[in-house]
Amino acid sequence: MKDGTILNKIIEAIPNDDNHIVEIGPGLGDLTRYLLVDKKVVAFEIDKELVTHLEKKFERQIKANKLELTNIDVLRHFHKGTLYDSSYNLVANLPYNIATNVLLRVLEDNNCKNIVAMVQKEVASKFVADVADRSYGSLSILCQSACVSRQIVVDVPKECFIPQPKVSSAVIYLQKLKCPQTTSLEYKKFLKICFNANRKTILNNLSKNYKKTNILSVLNSLFIRPNKRPHEVSLGQYDNIYKYLKENDD
Repeated sequence: MKDGTILNKIIEAIPNDDNHIVEIGPGLGDLTRYLLVDKKVVAFEIDKELVTHLEKKFERQIKANKLELTNIDVLRHFHKGTLYDSSYNLVANLPYNIATNVLLRVLEDNNCKNIVAMVQKEVASKFVADVADRSYGSLSILCQSACVSRQIVVDVPKECFIPQPKVSSAVIYLQKLKCPQTTSLEYKKFLKICFNANRKTILNNLSKNYKKTNILSVLNSLFIRPNKRPHEVSLGQYDNIYKYLKENDD
């Protein structure tokens, strides 16, 4: 990242609260340096050479227990159920190949209260999309069910990086609900069925796994036209469809 303006936007998006900071992918420490001004930081970095660089760069902060640096694939750390043992805010420049997986996991981590993350622009759009938006899908619904606020803080053109990636990025801010409900694996599978083919109707997608009579019955009760596309159905409507089909479909 060579654009200091973007770094400032990230810092400004972090809530001014007492939560700890967890950083994923500190890289060369450009953002870490700002975070350490006011906060203690737990940082996860998978690249051993970068860890060696960071240990030298932040030797004083590490000795003062302001920075805890861990050389690990952060996805392996999730087996503990949380990235930190008390309330924290996640700040991350996420690699494109793990961004979606990481975000879904921290949405289910009750210790994580706020998320400020740089991800691929396409992924960012999916997480913050609202019903009827072109990017609206299962990721939008899972994020909406866990968060009280979702927004893109700033778009990040590829020219802001050295070397330049092939795609643009965006910084998103997600403020989680105080007590988000855990989303069941069955509900996630249900959403995958609903959005299996975005151009097909909600009736067609669901008909592959559920009885058509039951689908029509619940759609009618919710005043949802059978020819509606998946992205035209709201979170609350999906919740009701799921509950009905779970109770009535053998």
